Amino acid sequence: MTSVVIIGGGPGGYEAALVAAQLGAQVTLIDASGIGGSAVLTDCVPSKALIATAEVVTMASESGDLGVRIHGQAPAPGVVHIDMALVNGRVKKLAAAQSQDIEQSLRTAGVTLIHGRARLVARNRVSINGDEIDTDVILLATGARPRVVSGAEPDGERILTWEQIYDLPELPAKLIVVGSGVTGAELASAYNALGSEVVLVSSRDRVLPGEDADAASVIEDVFRRRGMQVLSNARAES
Repeated sequence: MTSVVIIGGGPGGYEAALVAAQLGAQVTLIDASGIGGSAVLTDCVPSKALIATAEVVTMASESGDLGVRIHGQAPAPGVVHIDMALVNGRVKKLAAAQSQDIEQSLRTAGVTLIHGRARLVARNRVSINGDEIDTDVILLATGARPRVVSGAEPDGERILTWEQIYDLPELPAKLIVVGSGVTGAELASAYNALGSEVVLVSSRDRVLPGEDADAASVIEDVFRRRGMQVLSNARAES
């Protein structure tokens, strides 16, 4: 039986583990931060949950145009109050539940899960928490980390990475989002809808530089119409 050691429990790691196990391999998956990785715990899943809340806020704010009346009156702009602690609590709860579901799927498939950090010590040998494992195949799926701007290191309060923003206890009055890729655009859009004054800083000539140019142009126009300030061809300095 072929043995496979996978380092990293994000989508690349856990999907590979499931496929390898289904094909009959003896699979060990090593992860230090939680099964699902950033995609499930701090990025894709949380951002979609946050966007869902933002969409409800937008619908509530615009419901007067649809004939909705509360005690005979159309909902006034800004009448919706955001309890950010509750919003983020729900977001993290959903992410944790999905992580647990993936972990259970891995265990059911026969994958051995080890919590810890791995180190390559030889061509086919891995050290984990002081123990060593010999294996036929090693797959590195360690993912990515938030980029840190020199002189503006995250403190978890005023300067945050996309991994820390779901710990905010209150809705910020103003939020500057540095980076206009998918994650930056999603967070900027959501917080704009929730009521923050948002500035989106893009180092390129448009938002979402890696996506279709026409679609990105439409999205940027929507951002501006909704009151977001978009700074193109700009860079943040500490």
